[in-house]
Amino acid sequence: MEKFWYKNFDKGVTPEVDFSKYNLSLGGTLRNAAKLYGDKLAIKNEDRVITYSEFDYLTSIIAGNLRLFGIEKQDKVCVLLPNSVETILAFWSIGRAGIVGVMTNPLYSEAELIHQVSDSDSVAIITTDTLLPKVKSILPSVSVKNVFVVKLGQDEIEYDSVVRPWEDLLKPNRGYYCDTIDPQNDLALLQYTGGTTGISKGCMLTHSNIICNAHMYEQNFMVVLNEGTEKFVGVLPYFHVYGLQISVVFPVLIGCCMIPMTRFTPKSLLSLIMNEKITVMASAPSIFSACLGQKDIDNYDLTSMKLVISGSAPLPVALIESFEKRTGAVISEGYGLSEASPVTHFSPLFFKDRKLGSIGLPLPSTDVKVVDVEYGVKELNVGMNGELCIRGPQVMKGYYKQPAATEEVIVDGWLHTGDIAYYDKDGFFYITDRKKDLIITGGYNVYPREIEEVLYKYPKISEACVVGVKDEVRGESVKAYVVLVPGQEADKKEIVAFCRKNLANYKIPKDIEIRESLPKSAVGKILRRQLRDEANKS
Repeated sequence: MEKFWYKNFDKGVTPEVDFSKYNLSLGGTLRNAAKLYGDKLAIKNEDRVITYSEFDYLTSIIAGNLRLFGIEKQDKVCVLLPNSVETILAFWSIGRAGIVGVMTNPLYSEAELIHQVSDSDSVAIITTDTLLPKVKSILPSVSVKNVFVVKLGQDEIEYDSVVRPWEDLLKPNRGYYCDTIDPQNDLALLQYTGGTTGISKGCMLTHSNIICNAHMYEQNFMVVLNEGTEKFVGVLPYFHVYGLQISVVFPVLIGCCMIPMTRFTPKSLLSLIMNEKITVMASAPSIFSACLGQKDIDNYDLTSMKLVISGSAPLPVALIESFEKRTGAVISEGYGLSEASPVTHFSPLFFKDRKLGSIGLPLPSTDVKVVDVEYGVKELNVGMNGELCIRGPQVMKGYYKQPAATEEVIVDGWLHTGDIAYYDKDGFFYITDRKKDLIITGGYNVYPREIEEVLYKYPKISEACVVGVKDEVRGESVKAYVVLVPGQEADKKEIVAFCRKNLANYKIPKDIEIRESLPKSAVGKILRRQLRDEANKS
């Protein structure tokens, strides 16, 4: 098989990858990287550098201490950290210990955090001192036995039998590697997503799901990359499976350096690219737009960039052309979802004609079909719109503790994505609509129903509907339409204040429109599409 598969892509058929020759566990992948690239840089953060040999040693020590604290194989550990060296160490240590990582958004409200920690059955949390007050407030509501704290500030921390310093995980021991992992069945990650019902679900991703997906990237991108030499900047959040896969898993597979970015600002990213000679970046349209909008962008040398991978929302052609011209990098747009670890499609780096607006071709060993929306059975032909379905080694095992929900989306081995798509005669796919009404704002997934549930809890609101509105900077912004209880009065500020107590900042509506009534169907269902279309026309 030719390594760079898309050169021979023909009629929508992608080649199979022989995964049997690879070690498909996280621990095995890391140990292999240490053998091949021991003296190469694995992690760099300002003056702090860690080679692959040191990375292997540190993760074995942390893995051993996690088990010494009574955390057993397939127990769940919540990682509540911003992008940092410790986040990378925690993820890989958890994996090599045979434990399951639950990567959690540091911006979550207490209510959101309680749900995720409880639903995942997490027995421990790894967090920072700045987030510790939030963590302590939820401890009475969850079954967490240990909280390990990475100290960032100068304030003293009161440690006890539950709250412990991160350094407790760095105490010397014999090291540990769980050699009984079954990559196809043992979980490595519970990746939480939302749904149209507003119920957050944990996607059960196995070791094999994650590592197979990374090997697919290897097939797609090594035509422009070199093993052991590239520098990956972690600008997208590691708690999101897209940022985690591209910026934390894939680099280890090919022995390259990870450079975490704790807080994104356009100037800090541009400076980091220039000063560290960054070569690879996973990004989102809002990041491109923010960087290119800097008035002094000509002062930054960005020519070290080789590859930029864009996801989460369609990237405007003007941004593609402008960024490629300034950097000399090639940009590949992709498509995926948490249930698929996450990537299923990438646009090929070199093709005789750029397919603007396309999510690209299916990755190797990934079967794709488009079926009728009504019944999800009839397979559709070229140019016909239907629901996109995926089958491949990256598709999740199912939703954690939700067999009924799993059966709804995985039918006869096919993952029904809920997205409406078609493919052209060359096998390139195009997303045309979202069956799920998902809003993507600044690279974050926002589910309307989740926000509506919060709005309905406000005593002055009788009806609510949330939609995504086109936004030049963030891709989409959140807009809420509400109807007040008869006789009640309220203004937008008090509704926003209520949302702020119950939602992460990026989920808070940027605009709230109070109406006398909302459009409804004959059976009384609020017509979300009508409101969305109306909002995007104004």
